[in-house]
Amino acid sequence: MELFGTAGIRGGVAERVTPDLALAVGRAVAAEIRDRERTAEETGEGPGSSIAPEVVLARDGRVSGGALAAAMEAGLTAGGVEVRRAGQLPTPGLAYASRGRYGVMLTASHNPPTDNGIKCFRDGTEFSDDLEAAIESRVADGSGPASWEEWTESDRIDPLPGYLHAVREYATGFGEDLDGLRIAVDCGNGMSAPATPTVLRELGAHVVTLNGNVDGHFPGRGSKPTPETLKDLRAFIADANEAVEDGGRPGRDGEGFAFGIGHDGDADRIVIVDADGEVVHEDTVLAILAEAYVRRSGATDPVVVTTPNASGRIDERIREAGGRVERVRLGALHEGIARVERGEDDGEGGDDAPTVAFAAEPWKHIHAPFGGWIDGVCSAAVFARLIADAGLNALRDPVSERPYRKVSVTCPDERKKPAMDALATSLPEAFPEAEVDTDHGVRLEFPDASWTLVRPSGTEAYVRIYAESDAVDTLVEDVRAVVEDAVAEK
Repeated sequence: MELFGTAGIRGGVAERVTPDLALAVGRAVAAEIRDRERTAEETGEGPGSSIAPEVVLARDGRVSGGALAAAMEAGLTAGGVEVRRAGQLPTPGLAYASRGRYGVMLTASHNPPTDNGIKCFRDGTEFSDDLEAAIESRVADGSGPASWEEWTESDRIDPLPGYLHAVREYATGFGEDLDGLRIAVDCGNGMSAPATPTVLRELGAHVVTLNGNVDGHFPGRGSKPTPETLKDLRAFIADANEAVEDGGRPGRDGEGFAFGIGHDGDADRIVIVDADGEVVHEDTVLAILAEAYVRRSGATDPVVVTTPNASGRIDERIREAGGRVERVRLGALHEGIARVERGEDDGEGGDDAPTVAFAAEPWKHIHAPFGGWIDGVCSAAVFARLIADAGLNALRDPVSERPYRKVSVTCPDERKKPAMDALATSLPEAFPEAEVDTDHGVRLEFPDASWTLVRPSGTEAYVRIYAESDAVDTLVEDVRAVVEDAVAEK
């Protein structure tokens, strides 16, 4: 049985993420927690040093969330753990509330309204691979409830105000006061609606919202924020700024907007729209935030953890700021953070042990000094204060925004491994001037900072090619030829 993907359990509520599954996962989570806490006591760690056997349970605004929450609550309470019902929350709000205990979030993030999902947290961080595997095993074995006298009754908590206060206080360490900065926020009828606008207003911004009510049908737009789904936000900003009088300052003086924000259904993703209504490339946003974190860290060896498909522009800005990049596979930022913290990366260790300043993959950011979870609300607050200080154009100017492409080459699942084995040799031979990294696919970095990455899709019958270069079309076609040869080779 394979339940967990790179972002928890996710799928259609009619056939995959059903109340029956939620009940079974709830029982499995409870049993695993109780066994681990019991082991901690037996080994001498004791309850004082272990995570509390409590589970905070929350959901996003999807129509199916109520039924799944009821089933999950039944599984957890019948499994003998204490349950704190938090109602509807952004996923980062649930992660914040899980510090010192466990958490379960019912969300399908940016998926359509027909889907839902289950994401589990331990002390503010997503479950590790081994913990997810243990849950899967218990579900497969059909774990039953605890003995009747160990069943519990849940109670209600409201962690949202505390989370929003913590985000606001943390963001004040960056940039300048917002002081009336005008920001347009498209909440997409998702869980950012009670979060991001509130934080930005409390920081002093003038906020106008689009799709600012929570509605699990996502009537305003698709829940995944893309240039296409954000067309209304983009047009709204562009039209407002076009009407700014000559000499005016968009986003100031009561006119226009400095920038816009788009979130997904559970507020862990963020997209930035500039004053012209154009989407700022996700790697540029990542580079700006990463540079700010490295410059602020004060560490001897500040590290930014990111993924193999992330742009070379990130490496350039981090090197300029005095840090370095550590790459991990997609969906495994928490693993990369743990590896750096254990001193298992490229750092020197000792008194100059590396420090994780920031971790991110496109659209998703972990503000490591704040917490170990992906947090689009915190990104909105920090980014807004950086813009208030310097302006978005000034933040973008040092970033090398080369053309970027992503293409897919059809590859049957049974050909993926032999093709990638062949590419580990044939790609470096085809591009001898490039530095090669084969940790997560085959990544080539060229002397002019251009790069390409070839990796197999984990969910579809493709090998993916990512490339960034001033001559990106030529690079993609040259790489595609090598990939197609490897896929066809028998």
